[in-house]
Amino acid sequence: MRSLIIAGSLIILSGCSVLDSMVYKIDVPQGNYLEQRDIDQLRVGMSKAQVEYVVGAPVAANPFENDVWYYVFDMNSGSGEGDYNRKVTLTFKDDKLVSYEGDFDRPKNFDTPLDQ
Repeated sequence: MRSLIIAGSLIILSGCSVLDSMVYKIDVPQGNYLEQRDIDQLRVGMSKAQVEYVVGAPVAANPFENDVWYYVFDMNSGSGEGDYNRKVTLTFKDDKLVSYEGDFDRPKNFDTPLDQ
């Protein structure tokens, strides 16, 4: 009887880890979802309002440095495979976009202002 209780307890306790792969887990997206086509529309000299129109508001506002905008996107896959993250940093000077850094390719026409 004692061995039956021990065996039953082991089966019940190991059941959680065995069935874990069969449990559905959702994907958890967080932040600003951006694509290369969104980034390709950025140009030096754009105002903050124009940038916000093109790529949206930044996910993290920095109260100490309002001229640097951070766009962060994390996709945590429920299955654990295919996690995806991207980061973009835009720097402004006098309300005009002056630099781009990020995980996407630099826009080909970034150094060409919109008015030309």
